[in-house]
Amino acid sequence: MARSKEFEENVVLDKAMKLFWAQGYEKTSLTDLVEHMGIHRRSLYDTFGDKHTLFLKAMDRFHDKVSSELTAEVKRSKTAAEALQFIFSFMIYGEENSPSGCLMVNSAVELAMRDADVDSKSTESFTLSEQLLKDIILWGQEEGEFTSDYDAGELAEHLHTVCVGLRVMTRTSIPKEKLHRIANLSIKLLDK
Repeated sequence: MARSKEFEENVVLDKAMKLFWAQGYEKTSLTDLVEHMGIHRRSLYDTFGDKHTLFLKAMDRFHDKVSSELTAEVKRSKTAAEALQFIFSFMIYGEENSPSGCLMVNSAVELAMRDADVDSKSTESFTLSEQLLKDIILWGQEEGEFTSDYDAGELAEHLHTVCVGLRVMTRTSIPKEKLHRIANLSIKLLDK
């Protein structure tokens, strides 16, 4: 007779996600994961597979959580500029009680050149982020908030690159005021 799980999968997956996010894939050992997740090694293997599979699931979990939060906030925004302000603030401050930076960006930098799965997940996440930015820019162009002198897709590529840079810079000691200046200028460049 099989034993029932003594843990909630998403709760322990969130713990693994935050540990990978804070330390990176290579620095995080199986022992670290078992201790941080509060489960037995056998339970980790039975539920999530090996370390690499767990990491990919953590990347998916991160992407789903961040996408859901950003999309919901964009829908609540009254203007396109307000939506972009939220996104840039999120890039700078992230979620409360979470590591700085971005698991997808960190993973791309650490592993994408030599891990096709990580490259695929990172690239897909970046593509979806650019699409969200493009949708916001189109909204702003249609409402007359943003310039129509440039293609919305190209502007989204530019803004996404700024966002990725901000996510990297948040892991350093660079003052948040400087990051806000960068974000505000990026939004101002869209003005009509």
